[in-house]
Amino acid sequence: MGYVIEMLNIRKEFPGIIANDNVTLQVKKGEIHALLGENGAGKSTLMSVLFGMYQPEAGVIKVNEREVKITNPNVANDLGIGMVHQHFKLVDVFTVTENIILGMEPTKGVHLDIHKAAKKIKELSDQYGLSVDPYALIQDISVGMQQRVEILKMLYRNADILIFDEPTAVLTPQEIHELMNIMRRLKTEGKSIVLITHKLKEIKAVADRCTVLRKGKYISTVEVKETPEHEMARLMVGREVSFKVDKSEAKPKETVLKITNLNVLDNRKLKAVENLCLDVRAGEIFGIAGIDGNGQKELVEAITGLRHIESGLIELNGVDITNLSIRKKTESGIGHIPEDRHKHGLVLDYNLGENMVLQTYYKEPFSTKGLLNKDDILANAERLIQEFDVRSGQGAVTPVRSMSGGNQQKAIIAREVDRSPSLLIASQPTRGLDVGAIEYIHSRLIEERDKGKAVLLISFELDEILNVSDRVGVIYEGTIVDVDQTANTNENQLGLLMAGSAKGGAKHA
Repeated sequence: MGYVIEMLNIRKEFPGIIANDNVTLQVKKGEIHALLGENGAGKSTLMSVLFGMYQPEAGVIKVNEREVKITNPNVANDLGIGMVHQHFKLVDVFTVTENIILGMEPTKGVHLDIHKAAKKIKELSDQYGLSVDPYALIQDISVGMQQRVEILKMLYRNADILIFDEPTAVLTPQEIHELMNIMRRLKTEGKSIVLITHKLKEIKAVADRCTVLRKGKYISTVEVKETPEHEMARLMVGREVSFKVDKSEAKPKETVLKITNLNVLDNRKLKAVENLCLDVRAGEIFGIAGIDGNGQKELVEAITGLRHIESGLIELNGVDITNLSIRKKTESGIGHIPEDRHKHGLVLDYNLGENMVLQTYYKEPFSTKGLLNKDDILANAERLIQEFDVRSGQGAVTPVRSMSGGNQQKAIIAREVDRSPSLLIASQPTRGLDVGAIEYIHSRLIEERDKGKAVLLISFELDEILNVSDRVGVIYEGTIVDVDQTANTNENQLGLLMAGSAKGGAKHA
């Protein structure tokens, strides 16, 4: 069986960085081939080269054993290559059909023949079990359905080689399961698939072979069935990685955070958090599971002071902090690892030292009589860099913008944990990070718990919630619908609650 794609000795450079350093990828016809690597390993760059979005400095691309020059995505489409990007490229106010035919509209004389297109889309949808309504508006369908529209877009253009870039990042467990089935069906129909991911569980579930990249270089191609997960992780990170979060039983004490009947609006002035009640105790990690957009963001912003509260009560260690300013809330004992590290966690143009004192710069020893003490600020950063293993090139004077996502995240965690807050809010603390960085961050959250702190963990990754939390609550449409000990629940149960199909009463364990 020949190779449907060969990328041989590909080199792709950007100013100051070699993203792909002599990388080779060979995909067989009719296989699901995973492309695995840490953040910044060069996976998406390599696929962008294959899809014609970048031109390589060196190397050869062959499609069906014929050398090709892919100068732009239209050339890729003509060669039968399609790509589902991580961020979908759909027009919200158009229907499914209108999105799929954009750029290749079928006409009847001078008129657009929408019904002919919709009929073909319905046939494709049935053939691959996608159950997509051709006349639905994009803005009215779920994220999982939007992804299926992207898949249909490729099939409508007769793509035989399908690239999926981190396709499960935005899906519920049930949608992930369905997507895996769709991939298997595509494979049975003779399609070849390249799956970009850093989730080993998914590779194990669907992939035939797996190519590993590390720091822009090709490491190895392995048969998935014969390669255990820990071996793939070792190839990806370059060292042994532990997947089991090592923690003892929680010993929860008094309530640290108590929220009663909280109501908060979103940016469009619609109710995002509705009569929400929650309590988090000292010495426990309370996990909030839910699909993105169910009020998690607004809840965290309300607790930390970033968003106005319509009504309700927030108490910290028995004190009403509902209407305090952000600084007062921080000083009363809240640490915050924000979901968007660039927007709310760091000042990218400041150096590491300055970022480490963003909440404390006005206090001794960092300032005296309103003047900053540079030496103390830098010494503080060097101490935290050592303790939290923040890799930064130039130490405390490194511009934060130039650091990798994982190290930016470690810097935020170092700053927040070092202030020793009684409540640490960790919102998507490992989003987009690789197994090595995730392992480290989980161990620090558990360490805080063991020091008797209360930790509130918000994550879309059910593995993370089930592994790290002691209790878990599911947030659905702005309300906590169920609370239980993590040990008493599982991925399937949480997934159903997240989708709103098994509403429990809001019971508190």
